[in-house]
Amino acid sequence: GSVDAILAALYDVISGPAGATRDWNRFRSLMAPIARLMPARALPNGGGSVTMWSADDYVATAGAGLERSGFFEREIHRTTEAYGQIMHVFSTYESRRTADLTERPFSRGINSIQLLKDGSRWWVVSIFWDAERPGNEIPSKYLPR
Repeated sequence: GSVDAILAALYDVISGPAGATRDWNRFRSLMAPIARLMPARALPNGGGSVTMWSADDYVATAGAGLERSGFFEREIHRTTEAYGQIMHVFSTYESRRTADLTERPFSRGINSIQLLKDGSRWWVVSIFWDAERPGNEIPSKYLPR
């Protein structure tokens, strides 16, 4: 129920080798019933767009690709703000196709994660993320020192 445990489980449950089925029930157990997962996309005109998925939409849309290609994502830095029953986490991540940390990440970015404490545990309410790319480098304050 701790934030550390929820985030560790979040990264763990989506990670695994090619061909390995993920525990999507465990994934859903981390999410509030109304949770949203929202990838940001850069547009050619310099703007951005967002797609909104429920936990089930994420599993249906992204799940097969994670399982087919192999996907290991891990947190490399975290910035946290909390007030009352809410918490906001900027979780910098890097993604690889295998668990080998000597492999160069194919992607890095920031997961903006909002959590709610219901009195007994934390729930993921939303994950809004953007990937690093030329012109959108991760600021040093969100990288390991």
